[in-house]
Amino acid sequence: MQYNINSMIDYEIRATDGDLGKVVEFYFDDETWTIRYIIAETGNWLEGRKVLISPVAFGKPDPESRTISVNLTRSQVKNSPDIDTQKPVFRQHEEQLNEYYQWPWRGGYGGSFGTTPLPLSDEDVLAEQEASAPEHRDDPNLRSTRQVTGYHIHAADGEIGHVEDFIVDDEDWTIRFLVVDTTNWLPGKTVLLSPQWIKRLDWADSGVYYNLTRESVENSQEFDPS
Repeated sequence: MQYNINSMIDYEIRATDGDLGKVVEFYFDDETWTIRYIIAETGNWLEGRKVLISPVAFGKPDPESRTISVNLTRSQVKNSPDIDTQKPVFRQHEEQLNEYYQWPWRGGYGGSFGTTPLPLSDEDVLAEQEASAPEHRDDPNLRSTRQVTGYHIHAADGEIGHVEDFIVDDEDWTIRFLVVDTTNWLPGKTVLLSPQWIKRLDWADSGVYYNLTRESVENSQEFDPS
């Protein structure tokens, strides 16, 4: 099944032994375009603490009950590493989470959730060591869907709209489409654009640059929320 991200905000998150809280945000990898974490607001039972949960732990979303089940206990979440989600998520934070939950470190990258970690080549080991250097401890490819919503869409021949939402596949939690509002250029029309056509994302000017013409965007699949 495919879902739009905005529809899952405020979904209840169900642990194996009770409610954990609500979905407030999603983090995705802008290289693989896969969801890496849900940010969950735990509410009063954990003094409003926000926690990161990997898709490795997700069950299927239930639109009727507006819930997502996870294969974690409340105690596991309560005792998990405390990460300040108001600040950038650093590589050592992810290492702590993966070590604590025993989530496969490379599970989820490129859409391979819940698999045994791939063996690292010498080049991979060197890359991991370089990434562990103090100046590379943040994760530059980890982005918030909330942050990117509203980014301007630039075609090859000019601006054509802004990001309104994301369509995600619950099979591997890959972002299949960006929902793009083009109403300033194409009255009343919202279209779906694949991330595969993106040339670059520019965080400085809040822009998403596509290898498409404005005419191609105009002729793209129209989004029907129903």
